[in-house]
Amino acid sequence: MTKVMFDYTKSVLERVSFDATLFCKELEKAIKSLLPYEMELLREWLLNFIIEKPELKQCLLIVND
Repeated sequence: MTKVMFDYTKSVLERVSFDATLFCKELEKAIKSLLPYEMELLREWLLNFIIEKPELKQCLLIVND
């Protein structure tokens, strides 16, 4: 079931990526619900995702804390 949550999280983040503030808020919610190994997967996904959207780079600080 955790894979479902991880996939859902990515889906939500992709949909709100037009707004950096909203993206950061959703990312904070995701951090609270994902398991540690899923957080590592999310970090990797996020690094690849923000290559195309540099305005979201500020949100990396949330994941790296």
